[in-house]
Amino acid sequence: MTIKFRILATVRRDIMNNPTNQAKRKLVILTGAGVSAESGISTFRDSDGLWENYPVQDVASIEGFIRNPKLVLDFYNARRHDYVGCEPNAAHYGLAELERQYDVTVVTQNVDNLHERAGSSKVIHLHGELMKNCSVRNTQKTYPVDPEYPDLHVGDLAPDGSQLRPFIVWFGEAVPMIEPAIREASQADIMVVVGTSLNVYPAASLLAYVPNGTPIYLIDPKEVNTHGIAHVTHIQKVATQGVQELLDILMPQES
Repeated sequence: MTIKFRILATVRRDIMNNPTNQAKRKLVILTGAGVSAESGISTFRDSDGLWENYPVQDVASIEGFIRNPKLVLDFYNARRHDYVGCEPNAAHYGLAELERQYDVTVVTQNVDNLHERAGSSKVIHLHGELMKNCSVRNTQKTYPVDPEYPDLHVGDLAPDGSQLRPFIVWFGEAVPMIEPAIREASQADIMVVVGTSLNVYPAASLLAYVPNGTPIYLIDPKEVNTHGIAHVTHIQKVATQGVQELLDILMPQES
């Protein structure tokens, strides 16, 4: 049985066993770097993004970490210092506001925790979380980072005795949270995509699991290739402006 049909079977069983969970319409939101850019967090893929200055395989792959762990740790130490002091913006708060009328799940490619800080109660992090560490021996057991002392160094060990590393899903590693994300997308009554070019997989593949006929709202100031995706409304604005327009559509009596 393929991953898609296995997850869909699980979803159908969950719905049958928990009919009360359908009281609110299911709204699934996929977010990318564009939703946090207005909070001052650098994107990776834009023309002035981080990948313009750092080779991806050197600082964001397990091979790069094995080859030069200090370089990788220094890269993420710098990202943590950049992140400290950043605050949620109006897009984060607006998406959290949707919980007043919808059963909302945020699936984010971002490694910051701005969605949670803005009030979103159910967030799936596909690519890990910047302000957590894990060990090289067990990447699923996490340890919170002290914002006052965020730096990680070669020789810093986890309780299991192995080197600590950032709790980040690097290129070439499995994405363990993709199955829960697929499960959510396959139940969506409405799908929203904010601040992502839909070029990063497996995250972009979530749209393939959305039920036929489900309206999809895409918020991004740039042109995005949506060929083959039906029922898409493209709100061609930056995240803060686009989310406000989305609220006007989905919550007109409250906006």
